[in-house]
Amino acid sequence: MPAITVEDLTVLPRIRRPGLGDQPRPVWQVTTAPQGYEGEGFPVRRAFAGIDLKQLDPFIMMDQMGEVEYAPGEPKGTSWHPHRGFETVTYVIDGVIDHQDNHGGGGTITNGDTQWMTAGSGILHIEAPPEWLVQRGGLFHGIQLWVNLPRDAKTNAPRYQDIGSGEVRLLSTPDAGALVRVIAGSVGGYQGPGSTFTPMTLVHATLEPGARLELPWAVEYNALAYVLSGRGSVGVDAQPVGMGQTAVFGAGDFLTVEADEAQESRSPRLEVVILGGQPIRESLAWAGPFVMNTKAEVMAAYEDYQKGRFGLPVAQA
Repeated sequence: MPAITVEDLTVLPRIRRPGLGDQPRPVWQVTTAPQGYEGEGFPVRRAFAGIDLKQLDPFIMMDQMGEVEYAPGEPKGTSWHPHRGFETVTYVIDGVIDHQDNHGGGGTITNGDTQWMTAGSGILHIEAPPEWLVQRGGLFHGIQLWVNLPRDAKTNAPRYQDIGSGEVRLLSTPDAGALVRVIAGSVGGYQGPGSTFTPMTLVHATLEPGARLELPWAVEYNALAYVLSGRGSVGVDAQPVGMGQTAVFGAGDFLTVEADEAQESRSPRLEVVILGGQPIRESLAWAGPFVMNTKAEVMAAYEDYQKGRFGLPVAQA
């Protein structure tokens, strides 16, 4: 897994242990992601399926893309499509994908890079593997997260943050049994590089077999943990979790994730995405690629798209 790492975790800053009086977050729910296909046919797991949107707020959805080993000619992407009213966060763990939009933005996301795209008032974009990857094939694995925007930011101009793998804040547990990559937000006073409209934290953690992660978490945030690969448990009552499962935590000062002592040979460690944010608590109307506050605003977005007010794909401009 080429996501940014270090050989010796003992050289990294350590996350503090929970203090006296710190309360552990209970586990409210564990769900299993259904599998499907997105875009032109690349496999995804719908990480948040079955979770009430009120518990997800400020998040809308998250897809685990792959993990898939493409043969030559198989890599797939998406066609041109619109977005309005939210942000997409694309984190590529393995492989490479190219992005382009009709505002002149875009670039290549690969091996631990993150692209944070604010769709805002409206954008057309396309995500596709580079031609050399289509011809050669190869491994692809990543996530795409949709983050809602508050009402007063839904009409902001589109913008980007390109977060290179080398910019990610790296931490370890007191016993150096887990690597914690802070992509956005703050963990135990250590700040990640991502800048967000809605206060939130996004982490990718790798736990060695038997390792335990007690992660301090902002009390005003919700908290979710999604297992990319491996087996382990969550919460102080050690509820079992495995690949493709999401744990929803309740309130508290820290959350707990632990890797099983025995892991499968193809997934020797527990890989987990941990995220949470400050709920927006506004009305939500979501249909397809548009996330607004009312049904009328969603219908207006569809009309704007159909009448070309989002602009044209670059190839047709």
